[in-house]
Amino acid sequence: MPLTLRQIRINCDKARARMEQARAEHWAFGAFNLDDQATLKSVVQAAAAQKAPVLVEVSQGEVDDIGLDNVRDLVDNLKFQYGVEMYINLDHSPSVQAAIAGIEAGFEFIHIDVSQANHDATDEEIITATKAVVEYAQLTGALVESEPHYFGGSSNVHTEKIDYQEIRKTFSTPEHMKAFVEATGIDTYAAAIGNLHGKYPVPKKLDLELLQQLRAAAACNISLHGGSGTPGHYFRDAVKIGVTKVNINSDMRYVYRTTLEKSMADNPGEYSIAKLINHEVVPAVQAVVESKIVDFNSAGKARP
Repeated sequence: MPLTLRQIRINCDKARARMEQARAEHWAFGAFNLDDQATLKSVVQAAAAQKAPVLVEVSQGEVDDIGLDNVRDLVDNLKFQYGVEMYINLDHSPSVQAAIAGIEAGFEFIHIDVSQANHDATDEEIITATKAVVEYAQLTGALVESEPHYFGGSSNVHTEKIDYQEIRKTFSTPEHMKAFVEATGIDTYAAAIGNLHGKYPVPKKLDLELLQQLRAAAACNISLHGGSGTPGHYFRDAVKIGVTKVNINSDMRYVYRTTLEKSMADNPGEYSIAKLINHEVVPAVQAVVESKIVDFNSAGKARP
């Protein structure tokens, strides 16, 4: 059943207040990608077990597959069933029109990322699109996130090593962050400090000194994309500095697939794949989510 505009605004007001609280209390929301109902169940059960507030997020591929309204309904149904604090983020929305659709569907968090569709988008194009979404989000009070350039990697398991000399060229700078936040009016800035989309054969390394400089440069929220494959101590330090949102996807997908493959190999006579997913995959993905919640210091912070 669709939410009323009043209900959406209440949810967005709460999400906004909780992000401020997370920064003040030094914890972060885990933003976990939703591939299907089993993934959502894993996240919800982890949130319930850890008494943690969480975000679930969908990018354009999941939107095309599941549908914005269906995502909203699935999340609301499980929120009610489990009594958890959970919000929805539209991740890497590739256009203003797609972001507006997420706002109208009642998503509390909107990430506009026109560079996802056009890696060569100019500063002017990115700022113009971001400002348009910020303005439209006033309808509901949704929090808007953006970044000033294309963020590398992909939500897969990579075999190549990380070329830090190359990705350092796209690191955020305090001066550019300050200018971008002032030009757009965003609520959340997606920082680049060594985080990278995907899972790599070597652990990621975050520049925490740079993060401290970014934190001092602007008063908005700071998010970290590409959290998979990052040692937990980086996250524990990052939330102390003031990060309030960390995105996790590839770690979950990797465990989902490898657990399912093993389960199918161990049970060659079982043709109910849904049964294998429910019995073995969901608990395995849930364990990943719970471990991230602990690293983000959000366990016990839920306010349903």
